Amino acid sequence: MMSWWRILFLTLLFDHGEFILAQIKYTIQEEAKTGSMIGNVAKDLGLDVSTLISRRFRIVSGPHGALFEVKPDSGALYVHNRIDRELLCDRNPVCLIDLKIVLENPLEVHYVTMEITDANDHIPSFAEKEKILEMAELTMPGARFQLPGARDPDLGINSVKHYKLSQNDHFHLEIRDRGEDKIPFLVLQRQLDREQRTNHSLILTAMDGGTPSKSANLNLTVRVLDINDNRPVFAQEVYSVTLQENTKVDTIIIKVQATDLDDGSNGEVEYVFGGENNFNILQLFSLDSKRGEIRVKGNIDYEVTSVYKLDVKASDKGQPPMSSDCRVIIDIQDVNDNEPEIEVTSLSSTVPEDSKPGSVIAIISVRDSDSGLNGKVLCQLSDNVPFELKPSFKENMYSLVTKGTLDREIVSLYNISIRAIDYGEPPHSTVKTLSIQVSDVNDNSPEFSKNPLELYLMENNPPGASIFSVSAYDKDLNDNAVVSYSLLRRDGGHNNMASFLNIHAENGQISALKSFDFETLKTFQFHVVATDSGTPSLSSNVTVNMFILDQNDNPPVILYPVSSNGSAEGVEEIPRNVNAGHLVTKVRAYDADIGYNGWLLFSLQEVTDHSLFGLDRYTGQIRTLRSFTETDEAEHKLVILVKDNGNVSLSATATVIVKLVEPKEAFAASDVKSAMRDDENSDVTFYLMISLGSISVLFLISIIILIAMQCSKSTDYTSKYLQETNYDGTLCHSIQYRSGDKRYMLVGPRMSIGSTIVPGSNANTLVLPDRRRGSDEVRVYTFCFQYVVCI
Repeated sequence: MMSWWRILFLTLLFDHGEFILAQIKYTIQEEAKTGSMIGNVAKDLGLDVSTLISRRFRIVSGPHGALFEVKPDSGALYVHNRIDRELLCDRNPVCLIDLKIVLENPLEVHYVTMEITDANDHIPSFAEKEKILEMAELTMPGARFQLPGARDPDLGINSVKHYKLSQNDHFHLEIRDRGEDKIPFLVLQRQLDREQRTNHSLILTAMDGGTPSKSANLNLTVRVLDINDNRPVFAQEVYSVTLQENTKVDTIIIKVQATDLDDGSNGEVEYVFGGENNFNILQLFSLDSKRGEIRVKGNIDYEVTSVYKLDVKASDKGQPPMSSDCRVIIDIQDVNDNEPEIEVTSLSSTVPEDSKPGSVIAIISVRDSDSGLNGKVLCQLSDNVPFELKPSFKENMYSLVTKGTLDREIVSLYNISIRAIDYGEPPHSTVKTLSIQVSDVNDNSPEFSKNPLELYLMENNPPGASIFSVSAYDKDLNDNAVVSYSLLRRDGGHNNMASFLNIHAENGQISALKSFDFETLKTFQFHVVATDSGTPSLSSNVTVNMFILDQNDNPPVILYPVSSNGSAEGVEEIPRNVNAGHLVTKVRAYDADIGYNGWLLFSLQEVTDHSLFGLDRYTGQIRTLRSFTETDEAEHKLVILVKDNGNVSLSATATVIVKLVEPKEAFAASDVKSAMRDDENSDVTFYLMISLGSISVLFLISIIILIAMQCSKSTDYTSKYLQETNYDGTLCHSIQYRSGDKRYMLVGPRMSIGSTIVPGSNANTLVLPDRRRGSDEVRVYTFCFQYVVCI
């Protein structure tokens, strides 16, 4: 095979193995047959051939990428299209083409440099098929006449190396080197005689140095003319001038001048471009035939050609005319007229927000067609972005990597501006915007708007009905933000009440599986867990403090009088001679509800004589209103109605039979009854003490739990024990306390001035003015409890 390779640079490892860069070089001759194998890139780079397809082993498209192809299954590099060195590199002595080969997962970028060597695929050619030279017959031997040079697009040994002149007696060929070019001259070696021979026909053959050699012929005709024995002479044989690219049209570049010693028309000189100048030069420059001024005619572009060589011929008007020639070399000076170009090879348009600093996002390549400082480029990144450009070992190549931590919840899309600016005067710049989407990862737990939550539920709720709804918000996206709810179930304490609750996993609706009874349970606590659907999932808890509100669902219970058969009926005997205001008896009752639901009021529903007996509305005491007379009946029946103060009142009745007896009988009966009552009262007192003790313990436990729960929020609380000053026999007390932004008060049967009943509260909730706050502050809604036992 006609290709060879060698490693130019050692493999370099960047970014903890994120991508690898290496460069190798192959040499191939132009016009290589399509499909010819150049080399095995994968083998030369030491790559695993079995992973090439999965890693998308390919040539990244470029200006010359279509000339070559790689086999993704074997890593072999082949010629894909015809390679014409002259088309790719013009007359440059070294023709190099860079190919960029990319693999993914992880990213590897390799550079393959293709050196295209010249092949002898062009035949030398002359601009004209025939050249006519006119020589005076008195031309002295040794006179030289420049002949048109042949052009061959090939370089080096394959370019024009030799000229040969056909055999003749008057002329020989002389070759002069002018830089890289060989210029043929026809030298007269024997004087011409027009009378003997008017025309001389010669053949000039140009040959290149290739194997086999290729050649071209130019027919020369030398016409012998009569005397014009002086030729124009240029001031210098080679003119040099420097010209900036993009010079305006019609600008004078240089003026050439030749002098002729002859007089008249034989000394009058005209200037023309030499025939060996190619067509492109004639499109760019013009020559004034009279003054010898060379002007700009077209667009001068340094990036196309940096040096122009013009041949100028000066001829007089003698008969025969005589001429001479010179060469004008124009060096084009580069101007910063090209903007930098930015090429982005992006790995992905999305970047996970948990990407580590230094992760490679894209490969950035910049180039500028200008030369020198005009072609040197600085690449910059827009400010205030968590990315940076890291330069590669290869000039004008950068890696776009993450610089800091990404957070999609703060910024989800970055529009990064990449600016390339050259060092020319004035500098030119190019800006390219790259959009990078930050993809979501599950890095946020669901959040509740408030923790803990407070739930107030009226007792006797219907089982299975929804009582509350919780909602949590997750800042993530899609599945990472889909929240499901569950109850946290624990053993022991009040937490086992969560077993009587159910929560809808999708919408957070909580329903009670049982009906709660305030008299049995006043408050408990449970926890709701919100879990997202990410991988791995994240969760958070919220504490729900549930308070059971009282309903008026318990009727009053008569404690006294109670007969032996359990009915609320009793008999009281009093002397007939008692005075007004005498205490006949006291009706005792109890209501398990609290607040107004448990506040009992007593009234006489039925009495035989309204003028004899009176009933205290609040204490249940029955007293005489006046002294008894002889006409009053000896037995009176009193029916007492006991009802609570609930919205829908519940009631019970007690019947008291009052018998009037003579004083002696009353005293005897009183002694007997007193003894019986002492025994009775001791039993009743014992049971009352047990009931009151149990109720007090439950009440204190509830208060302690409430205070402990609220103390976790704020220490702004006060506690005050208020004893009723007008104790009338009813065991009543009032406790108020503050926790956080709420004030609680347990009240007795008489409310304080300024308190009001909240509509729909079932008389359990009081609005108490907080005199420690400003007058413009909103009243605090308080939840009130009451236990009332009348003895």
